[in-house]
Amino acid sequence: MLGFPIEVIAGTEEARLIYQGVAHLLPQSAERRLVIDIGGRSTELVLGCGLETLHTASYRVGSVAWSMKYFPNGEFTEQALYRAEIAAQAVLDEALSSYPRQQWDAAYGASGTVGAVADILTLAGWPEGEISSEGLHWLVKCLLRAGNVNLVELTGLKDDRRAVLGGGVSVLRGLMDLLKIDTLHVAQGALRHGVLLEMIERQGQSTDARDASVQRLAQKFAADTKQAERVGAVAGRLLAQLVAQQSGDATGLQRKLRWASTLHEVGMAISNSDYHKHGAYILENADTVGFSLPELHRLGLLVLGHRGKLKKLEADFEEVEFVMQLLALRLAVILCHARQDPQDQALTLTYNPKRQRFTLTVDEAWTIDFPQSAHLLRQETLAWQKMLWSFELVVQ
Repeated sequence: MLGFPIEVIAGTEEARLIYQGVAHLLPQSAERRLVIDIGGRSTELVLGCGLETLHTASYRVGSVAWSMKYFPNGEFTEQALYRAEIAAQAVLDEALSSYPRQQWDAAYGASGTVGAVADILTLAGWPEGEISSEGLHWLVKCLLRAGNVNLVELTGLKDDRRAVLGGGVSVLRGLMDLLKIDTLHVAQGALRHGVLLEMIERQGQSTDARDASVQRLAQKFAADTKQAERVGAVAGRLLAQLVAQQSGDATGLQRKLRWASTLHEVGMAISNSDYHKHGAYILENADTVGFSLPELHRLGLLVLGHRGKLKKLEADFEEVEFVMQLLALRLAVILCHARQDPQDQALTLTYNPKRQRFTLTVDEAWTIDFPQSAHLLRQETLAWQKMLWSFELVVQ
């Protein structure tokens, strides 16, 4: 439609990006910050200090959902507002343990409901750039006095915010009361700023949050670091041979293959049996900073497919770059099966896009020196039978 790829992110990843957008537009200090973003369907809470995110959470409560549920006809009554606030607090109750008052110095609100309420209060004479509990109480009185969202006459209330005002205000007041927020400062940054900063960092090849996330996961699940590095090096060399046969930048492919190599054994922390399946499950369900959901899914497919049958993968085998990464990883795991550095310099990996075939060429002397590896490679040719792409081993 637009000609650009769409990335879907998890709620906790959205929270992290929101914090980055807010923090980069605030003065740098040692202040401990609580950042709140009340969206249409969810509310994100983040605790951080400086540019570092300490804790993130996403809750299924938002201005649109609450307006539809508790103010379906746009009517404002004390009972409806009370029910909406209590319902919001019931969902957000667990936030008390993660965001207690003593853990933060100042609270900031980003975009959405916070911005809409702040605009109304400022134009009504309340202090600019903040939402106080007193100001919010005044706004609630105005809504009750009007009785219906269509009768509300407040300077600064935009038409696109009118229908969701009741839900947004009830969630905001419930949250401020729950977390004992007397004053909520209005932040200039928001999710879009965090996303842009992340894109700039990735393109500039500065610190990528995804690299740190991969290392944290590997450490958390006690993956064999030396084996991961060994597999990553061999897989990288094999992929380089394939990419050299086509035009394009291989940097991104190599980086993602390196992540998969680093994490391919994390499932062993659960069980050695079917560890590749456990590893894929971990990646599909982990809150992994910096990764979009499609990126995590792709990484999970590589981990799941690095051994065993290929038909279990619900993957697009027409995407040649994915198949290249998958084959390079599988071959690397085979060549490193003894958990020692393999002698892979004499191996040549090529592919024929028209015939959709990959060919690994080895010297006969190599097969004699490493009979176990040669046997496993012959077994690998069987795994690719009846697949869209085939793999053959040529001994010369």
